Amino acid sequence: MSSGYCSLDEDLEDCFFTAKTSFFRSVPSKVPAKNVTQTAAEEKPKPPTVQEIKQKIEKYNAKVTNCLLMKLNDDGTYTGFIKVHLKLRRPVTVPAGIRPQSIYDALKEVNLADTTDKRTSFYLPLDAIKQLHISSTTTVSEVIQGLLKKFMVVDNPRKFALFKEMRKDGQVLFQKLPLTEYPLYLRLLAGPDTDVLSFVLKENETGEVEWDAFSIPELQNFLMILDKEEKEKIQQVQRKYEKFKQRLQQTLKEARGKPG
Repeated sequence: MSSGYCSLDEDLEDCFFTAKTSFFRSVPSKVPAKNVTQTAAEEKPKPPTVQEIKQKIEKYNAKVTNCLLMKLNDDGTYTGFIKVHLKLRRPVTVPAGIRPQSIYDALKEVNLADTTDKRTSFYLPLDAIKQLHISSTTTVSEVIQGLLKKFMVVDNPRKFALFKEMRKDGQVLFQKLPLTEYPLYLRLLAGPDTDVLSFVLKENETGEVEWDAFSIPELQNFLMILDKEEKEKIQQVQRKYEKFKQRLQQTLKEARGKPG
């Protein structure tokens, strides 16, 4: 396909994030690290040659235990597969009242979201997995747009970010990928083992909430969620202190019943 990716329904800045991030994050320090930036620029590796890519692909394919191999093209580009875990904790916006996408729609690149103006919001299953067949020229930005199109999500792509998940010293680390990064090259370098490297689609935590990227129904939905969470928190506090009150009253009752 011209877009550089297609989907297969199988089982279907350099900043590290822990497994849980807050909806409202503090604004990161804007003090420039000139020395670090300069060093990184000096140590930037040269692009691999076609022969080096060929050797890496052969080494990669030798470790593959299924049919999801990488293939080198005559022009020096290559294709392969990546799995993306969807870990979205907020609802997404999709068209309302339309049929699921058919094979014909996918082949003809029909965008069903354009057939209606009606919208609804719902939560995607946490930890859903989609497998994508992409090219070495497919960028992170294109992967994000391809995933949103597959699920018919009409939200602004800026709301989402692709992370690479790594495990180090017993900890799970998430690193946000630049939009111009090439995920398939990262997969090639890491090998096929998803325990070494995996890709995760999450909300784009930018330090400041970009409210302009949300529609009015979405903002209203956020208010409803916050109101619900506030009520639940109040009820938790009330139940906690009600138990304290009952214990205190019981202790006073027992104390009065004892002979002086």
